[in-house]
Amino acid sequence: MVSPLAAAPPQRIIIGIGAGIAAYKIPYLARRLIKDGHDVRIIPTPASLEFVGKTTWSALSDYPVYSDVFEADAGVDHVEAARQADLIIVAPATADLIARMRAGRADDLLTTTLLAATCPVVVVPAMHTAMWEHPATKDNISMLRSRGIVVIEPVEGDLSSGDTGRGRLPEPDDIATAINDLLRTEVTQLPLNGTRAFVTAGGTHEAIDPVRFIGNRSSGRQGCEIAAALRDLGADVTLFAAHIDPELLPSRVRIVETPTAQIMCETVLHEAQAFHIGVFVAAVADFRPREVADQKIKKSTENEGGLTLELVRNPDVLASTVETYPELFTVGFAAETGNTEDVLRAGRDKARRKGATLLAINRVGAQEGFGNVDNELTVVDHSGQVLTTFAGSKHDLARSLCEMIADYYRRSRE
Repeated sequence: MVSPLAAAPPQRIIIGIGAGIAAYKIPYLARRLIKDGHDVRIIPTPASLEFVGKTTWSALSDYPVYSDVFEADAGVDHVEAARQADLIIVAPATADLIARMRAGRADDLLTTTLLAATCPVVVVPAMHTAMWEHPATKDNISMLRSRGIVVIEPVEGDLSSGDTGRGRLPEPDDIATAINDLLRTEVTQLPLNGTRAFVTAGGTHEAIDPVRFIGNRSSGRQGCEIAAALRDLGADVTLFAAHIDPELLPSRVRIVETPTAQIMCETVLHEAQAFHIGVFVAAVADFRPREVADQKIKKSTENEGGLTLELVRNPDVLASTVETYPELFTVGFAAETGNTEDVLRAGRDKARRKGATLLAINRVGAQEGFGNVDNELTVVDHSGQVLTTFAGSKHDLARSLCEMIADYYRRSRE
């Protein structure tokens, strides 16, 4: 197994722009954070666009820039943006914006996103000294701090009014340094910090001829959610992907294309020695045609009665990996059909047969298991003993399962 990694992965950061003259400094902050490797998204308040226009923000970010919940898809997008963010920075945070945050207002896209966020939030106030020292502002700042919001206080200096005093926005490099220090602290506290994990996901295709294949219904969505959850718990993640829609692929995860069962097995066996955790979610075809036609098979007098394909067994990716790397912490998936008892029986048999550390069992079918549908997972150990059951969306299942993986992995190393 590899030694733990010391470097923290880049983070997904939202910068919320308040309507203050100090907004002109924030493009420099955004560029610094992007240069540091972070994935930066900009959400300006409508009034802030009077200071720095949307064209500037669009040039800095790879994401569409919206300020109002009624713009394009912004109304739906704010929940997803808040859920995916590792950190939100509000800078400059004006007295008005701070008051709206304290009250829980949701009257523009930024404040709506803040209400939906569960990640750390950093507020960087900038205003006239009299406004900063006003009892209302002090009370609002105190309340935000009591909610766990980090406040980077303004500094002494020249103000836009011509006065001098506390209220000036810190320099962008100083803010970026404070942000990176905070993120390093957050990352080092994550349960899987320093581990490397891989996930297999999607459905393999086994060629019949140049245009036809044997495949399955797997979209790869559950595996992508698991890869993202492991990443969010601090792991350095690789996704071995088989025919997954690019829109489903998680960010900040290494993607390796493994389109067939043989390629997936060979790739995993070659790379697994560099990992601590392996999660086998992919729907790997059990069989493949013994021979693959060089040209498209066409209807002819020779096959009027039908076409017979001779199939041979594919390698078992999970079992082969467990056998080759017994020290690897492995999590298998068993997609089974039938009633609840049949599904559980088949999954428990598979757990004992394949020897993975943990195995997640789920029932699949035409309307179950595949695609963007709610699901249920029953987790058993290598002996088939039932440990727990999770139910919900694939996002929620991934979070619950990966928290369990992190806990069991930590205990296995103690």
